[in-house]
Amino acid sequence: MKLKRIILSIISFLILGSVLFVLFFRNGIILDSLNIHLDEPFVKRIEVPDNFDQTDRNKNGIPDPIDVVNAAREEVKQRTPYKSAYYAGGYPPDNEGVCTDVIWRGLLGADITLKDLMDEDIKEVTSDYPRVNGKPDPNIDFRRVPNQNVFFQKYAESLTTELKPRDVDNLQEWQPGDIVVFLDGFHHVAIISDKRAKDGTPYVIHNNPPYAAEVKLKSFKTPIAAHYRWKY
Repeated sequence: MKLKRIILSIISFLILGSVLFVLFFRNGIILDSLNIHLDEPFVKRIEVPDNFDQTDRNKNGIPDPIDVVNAAREEVKQRTPYKSAYYAGGYPPDNEGVCTDVIWRGLLGADITLKDLMDEDIKEVTSDYPRVNGKPDPNIDFRRVPNQNVFFQKYAESLTTELKPRDVDNLQEWQPGDIVVFLDGFHHVAIISDKRAKDGTPYVIHNNPPYAAEVKLKSFKTPIAAHYRWKY
């Protein structure tokens, strides 16, 4: 009986440890990836004013930055599997993609065709783009994180890379539809969501193995390399 109690205690400890790990690992990124969003139940919510561009170029009654978020969120709804491959014509099938595909698909929601814009700029100033290696390839260039980063650095508005929880002035600089880039350690890119954690920090929409998800920006431990806003 004593051995049985010891075994049950060990099992209980392991189960409790697993539950706590899932709940608290990197601010709940595992649960967020499963579309289960839990956020500090006893913490007062910080209200961050909306300050996004109200331009509506496609005249659908929705501001373009929200069009971008809504289009990107479709990736989350369909759980787009992460699959990195080379495609003739450049565009992957609708049911697969990588992090950079979230970006062009999101922008396409506001009738912004990122591939065409990047292909044109890469052709004109090839040397600006490190992942092109002097030989433009429209089948892949627009889907590489460093290339997207160069393009946004040139043509989008550059904003703060500092994220301060519960600091309303700082958090107002993080608005829906913004683009955030990570370069240190691994190359990654995501779109700022219109959803926020209780401390005011935003969620991001991204695609990282195994599939697209909406997770807290503060869950990323990699330094933020860049933060951009499209000039609508």
